[in-house]
Amino acid sequence: MKNAQEEMVSWHERQSGHQAPRQNDYRTPYQRDRARIIHSAAFRRLQSKTQILSIRQNDYSRTRLTHSLEVAQIGDGIVHQLRHSSAPDASFQSWLADDALIETICLSHDIGHPPFGHGGEVALNYMMQDYGGFEGNAQSLRILGKRGSYSPIYGMDVTRRTLLGILKYPVLHADVVGSYPKKPTNFRQFKASDWSPPKCVYQEEQDLLDWIIEPFSETDKALLQAVGPVEKGHHAKSKHASFDTSIMDLADDIAYGVHDLEDAIVLGMVTKDMWLEHLEPKLAALASPFLAENLNSIRTQLFSRQSHLRKEAIGNLVSWFITSCQVVENNAFEHPLLRFQVGLPEGQRQALALLKQFEMQHIIQRPEVQMLVYKGQQMLLEMFEAFSADPARLLPKEIAIEWKKSQDKGETGQRIICDYMASMTDDYASRMYNKLFVPSLGSVFEPM
Repeated sequence: MKNAQEEMVSWHERQSGHQAPRQNDYRTPYQRDRARIIHSAAFRRLQSKTQILSIRQNDYSRTRLTHSLEVAQIGDGIVHQLRHSSAPDASFQSWLADDALIETICLSHDIGHPPFGHGGEVALNYMMQDYGGFEGNAQSLRILGKRGSYSPIYGMDVTRRTLLGILKYPVLHADVVGSYPKKPTNFRQFKASDWSPPKCVYQEEQDLLDWIIEPFSETDKALLQAVGPVEKGHHAKSKHASFDTSIMDLADDIAYGVHDLEDAIVLGMVTKDMWLEHLEPKLAALASPFLAENLNSIRTQLFSRQSHLRKEAIGNLVSWFITSCQVVENNAFEHPLLRFQVGLPEGQRQALALLKQFEMQHIIQRPEVQMLVYKGQQMLLEMFEAFSADPARLLPKEIAIEWKKSQDKGETGQRIICDYMASMTDDYASRMYNKLFVPSLGSVFEPM
């Protein structure tokens, strides 16, 4: 058994091994991790990647960057709430993430997501079907552990516990992937719902996954990587994640369910009538004292057209979820980082699920939104096909060199093309598409 000091050191480890801090640098390992994320190109690119609404349509709605900042703020709030609302000697207290750690995990949770939101994710998975697939969370792990800019081998080279925190789905692609239909003969026949990726870690990142979970017992490792059955026409799903991940995941859900709703109200996509018809009756039916007392005022404030009142309603909802958080134990696990989980009581969980379902049905699945998603998917499909047809000719020079090295190692090189396309912002992808396919646009003098 490791003592407390040895345990702490194992979670501070980086893949590159021990690194002496710079002279007079008193930052903790997690503060250094946070700095690496914030100053990375991959993080900056999130400012030009779609969250829900296409960022080229307006300059108000949230992007992947602002969403990640909000998730970090909510994650920090959850940790603060748990630290101060529970007994100081509660068994989970010593395992609560510090501010720098939870912020790092939350800031980087979407760092691997491609252009054009989840639509872009589905398009890249379609093109990578025969080469290990594509999935946004898997790509985030790949960037932090292999492809980031702080090490030629270990990506961002962040600490083991940071990597564990962003590991939402600690299972390999082959263990969860289901079946796909036969590919259509034409991209125009692409049906997105047939090509959603399994939530996983790429097969080629097995060594990284093994390194992350190395401190756990064999029993815990096996349970952590357990999967449910493959449902008909779908993929299997992982069952477990770490303590830190549960906080990040809940913060992500709150940000999506509440803050992204604000965008839709301000932009007129969600009206008071829609709220009254499709959402409020379901919320009112929940056995919730908070909603019974506040639902009328929340509705009035959300649709008041006054920013300060709308913010008051949004803040009340977020505060309700944060202050309701509770720690539960899964005693099947031995290690505290797996045994403890953060969740919501049933009423709050149902309310958050209703908010997310409402947004999915009445915002994301609207035809005018899906037309833009489809257009982004078509652009990525065509560009991927072009780059794959003649990589040495069409890829940027530095990417082409990586592709060639991959070929020399006996690999297909498709993962390198996929990495490049996943890194694109919405605007960069649009300009690249124009340069490749629109005769009247694009110039050798036009910067990309």
